[in-house]
Amino acid sequence: MKRGAESKTAEFAFLLNDHSGVPVYRQLIDQVQAAIAAGALREGDQLPTVRQVAVDLAINPNTVLRAYREMEIRGLLDSQQGTGTFIADRKVEYSKDDRERLLGQLTSEFVSRAGAAGFTLKQLIRALRELMPDEDDKRK
Repeated sequence: MKRGAESKTAEFAFLLNDHSGVPVYRQLIDQVQAAIAAGALREGDQLPTVRQVAVDLAINPNTVLRAYREMEIRGLLDSQQGTGTFIADRKVEYSKDDRERLLGQLTSEFVSRAGAAGFTLKQLIRALRELMPDEDDKRK
């Protein structure tokens, strides 16, 4: 069963999959990271409050707080007391070798997790193409 919560300040919605086997806090983190990578969330965009996400998804607020804190530690989010939680200005620079190594690690992990869930490489490539914002790039 999937459940969702939408932010009023950004065009972003959390969706939970109760049958994925991935912990809820991890799903929240993964979705924010994916939205940043896809450009759906940008620097300065506000996320919904911990309480709002917990109510919308019918989950414990501590679970949301754990995800938000971990993302803040990683530099993904900035929390401002009384104002809210925002996508941070991240200007992490890696050397070319570090970027290639990181991309290789991420790709291997992604393919391994997807393979364990029963997806083929062709299915992954098709799904990744669907995420591309430019129509011309999807046809390549």
